[in-house]
Amino acid sequence: MSENTPRKPLFYDPAERRIRSFVTRAGRLSDAQARAIEELGPRFCVPYQKNILDVDQVFGRSAPTIFEIGFGMGETSAKISAGMPEKNFIGVEVHTPGVGSLLKLIGEQNLQNQRVIQHDAVEVLTHMIAPASLAGAHVFFPDPWHKARHNKRRLIQGPLVSLLASRIAPGGYLHCATDWEEYAQQMLEVLNAEPTLQNSAEAYAPRPDYRPVTKFENRGLKLGHGVWDLVFIKR
Repeated sequence: MSENTPRKPLFYDPAERRIRSFVTRAGRLSDAQARAIEELGPRFCVPYQKNILDVDQVFGRSAPTIFEIGFGMGETSAKISAGMPEKNFIGVEVHTPGVGSLLKLIGEQNLQNQRVIQHDAVEVLTHMIAPASLAGAHVFFPDPWHKARHNKRRLIQGPLVSLLASRIAPGGYLHCATDWEEYAQQMLEVLNAEPTLQNSAEAYAPRPDYRPVTKFENRGLKLGHGVWDLVFIKR
């Protein structure tokens, strides 16, 4: 295989012995995104490390901290952090264009309460986030892996939910959202099975005001597609 031959993406890392929920892909990095990474990355990107992160030092203050897995292109993250300046937000994303996009929004909106980590969220949670330190966690529209043979690659599985729950302080919350009904049903089953979490609703929750409706979600709603929010509280 030559250096220029694209490598087949690995879902499974033999060293980690874990099936990953994402495929690392290059994607096109725009000039604006590249510039944002170069100019704002040193300030707002936090390098991955195998040590507990000093969140107060990173943000220069002590405040409730919300952890987001997979922020995509960052529009929702930016709107939420702009609407809640009293809270800290750590967003984790593996794809470089998304990182550049959120950094661009951070610069345009002067968001001082948002930080970015470009790495596998499971490893970040395991090594960088202290137990019972988070006020909340967001997982919005993760890849549904809708083919039955790929369901095992879905992010919301028992081990990940247990890990997330261990990092959330009592009284904090875990908020998941999906536009794939079968995945919503699985999410509900998995979250209900975690003994340290309690559903805030009988089943699915109304969309909290802080979560904005994305353009893709709005388009789907107009076509009659459903969206399901799940909000669970740490006991």
